[in-house]
Amino acid sequence: QVQLVESGGGLVQAGGSLRLSCTASGDMLTFIINTMSWHRQAPGKQRELVARISSSGSTDYADSVKGRFTISRDNAKETAYLQMGSLNPEDTAVYYCAADKPPYGSDDYWGQGTQVTVSS
Repeated sequence: QVQLVESGGGLVQAGGSLRLSCTASGDMLTFIINTMSWHRQAPGKQRELVARISSSGSTDYADSVKGRFTISRDNAKETAYLQMGSLNPEDTAVYYCAADKPPYGSDDYWGQGTQVTVSS
């Protein structure tokens, strides 16, 4: 079993930056083999994938955040990060991290979410 706890959300002005963290509980080997991802859900909208990082470190991003957001992971700390820059009001949402364990293909564990609000 894996538990995920997000932190780092808050209120920021447009153009600003935030770094979200997602810390997993459980043994390090489990974390290492998981694909980690960040998702977000804005009011009245469906949840969407923001970024994903595989166990090998390969990444992919939603088109809307490419060049502005960076996902990374520190396996020793069992933590995934989402560095967000050039934020705009459209980035306002609850951000969730998720873990996809083998066999890959669906997110098996979710955090409780952290609110990010970007003011104009």
